[in-house]
Amino acid sequence: MSLGIVRLNNAVFYAHHGVMQEEHRVGGRYEVDIAMELDFRVAAESDALDQTIDYEQVYQVIRRAVTENKFYLIERLAYLIANEVLALSGLLESVEVTVRKANPPVGGPCDCAEVVYRSRKRSDIE
Repeated sequence: MSLGIVRLNNAVFYAHHGVMQEEHRVGGRYEVDIAMELDFRVAAESDALDQTIDYEQVYQVIRRAVTENKFYLIERLAYLIANEVLALSGLLESVEVTVRKANPPVGGPCDCAEVVYRSRKRSDIE
């Protein structure tokens, strides 16, 4: 098996996550990157979408997770995205999700807070 990586970089959304009530009320900018590891050799040879991951579907999973929920932690958001994307296709071996929260309330200047979550399909860890 030869593995490749399909990525979506810097998907940007406005959402309402955070520990502080003001974050839930006002909202803020969130950026998401995802890297999905899979063997897409057959897709590359045949030019067949059903032999790889459809990144439009992946984007919609991310959009819904970010914009239709209100979590305290971006760790929870990254975890949810990773698990929902893994469930999309049996072709995926692993995913890595990065969630960035712009201008986090840390008491001073800070571009963003960032978490990275990696997950492998269940058969790899059982």
